[in-house]
Amino acid sequence: MAGDFRFIVVGRGMMGAAAARHLACQTDGIAVIGPDEPEDRKHHDGVFASHYDEGRITRTIDPDTNWALLANRSIARYEEIEHDSGIQFYSEVGCLVVGPKRGGVDSYIEHVVAAASRLHVKKDILDDDGLKSRFPFFSFVEGSEGVHEPHGAGHISPRRLVQAQSFLAEQAGAAVIKETVTSIRDEGGLAVVTTSEGNRYRGEKVLMAAGGFSIAGGLLATPVDMKVCGRTVAFFEVSAGDARALSTMPSLITKGVDDIDSIYLLPPIRYPDGRYYLKIGGDPDDLGLERDSELRAWFRTDGRETVRDHLTGIIRRLVPDLDPISVTSSSCVTSYPPTDYPMISYTASPRIAVLTGGCGTAAKSSDEIGRLGAELILEGRIKDGGYTTDFSGHFLK
Repeated sequence: MAGDFRFIVVGRGMMGAAAARHLACQTDGIAVIGPDEPEDRKHHDGVFASHYDEGRITRTIDPDTNWALLANRSIARYEEIEHDSGIQFYSEVGCLVVGPKRGGVDSYIEHVVAAASRLHVKKDILDDDGLKSRFPFFSFVEGSEGVHEPHGAGHISPRRLVQAQSFLAEQAGAAVIKETVTSIRDEGGLAVVTTSEGNRYRGEKVLMAAGGFSIAGGLLATPVDMKVCGRTVAFFEVSAGDARALSTMPSLITKGVDDIDSIYLLPPIRYPDGRYYLKIGGDPDDLGLERDSELRAWFRTDGRETVRDHLTGIIRRLVPDLDPISVTSSSCVTSYPPTDYPMISYTASPRIAVLTGGCGTAAKSSDEIGRLGAELILEGRIKDGGYTTDFSGHFLK
């Protein structure tokens, strides 16, 4: 081992923690660097991550074959990760996808049904009456059709999944360094990582998995080409009794006549404060963030009030009997490479690679994405032939 470590993962989020686990289970000399979740979000001036939450939808059905494979392989390993770590993060409550019924102009549900058949996923297809009978707490517009995936779907706690991955990585021998990386450079035949704490760590290779903060100025010699959008999510607090009454609610994705009203909804989930919340997301437009200073400022906010009000109107129509105790909101980000797939690729340096760009849909698939990142570092390329994309990296000129 020529440096302080053989391989260094920069970023302790969903992809980075997964990559660190897969690397540490196959070789020694692994380090993963990144700060803990801040205790006071509003006054934190460092970096953030979008996994500081308890609810992300997980499902195996996806019309895109590559995203479907990423999801299916990840979900298949949930049980193993939970068992080995002793940390429960997955709730198999099912997932319901609803949109305009097939046969019209909108082909969304047609694509979902075709994907389910292609993937041999057990599903129930429900018309207006079937939706009302199966899920009486929802009120969908007439002319809707739903695809219900009862097994292998539901929601995960991204916070606890990261905890599980980190625990297993450390148990396998990885060093966890709770610092903030400011630069990664190829120097003297090694990859050198510098942190804001003033330390330098050297490795044979570095895998950068910094989420939205991958665009931070100076982090890489040549920045990644990635669109980062600020997102607003709304939380509707319900009583423990109402949470029990809604215990059969699946995770939900709805496609509106136009995308402005398309949303995702999580059933009541108990958060660390002991309260139960339904979470809804689906910004009607994009809020672009171009610099890491903008990301830091955005994460300190509660998101956009206009989006919170937009989502509130949707949930009042969608769950008309819901009587929330309170309505709050928060901020997160989504990151989009030009390909609409994660970048799992080397930079111009053969010692520095990137693992970033979740496209707003990678939480459920993060373990497989991390595995591919580990394979890239270990083998020098992604050898897995199951994907039709090469997960290419894109960088600003």
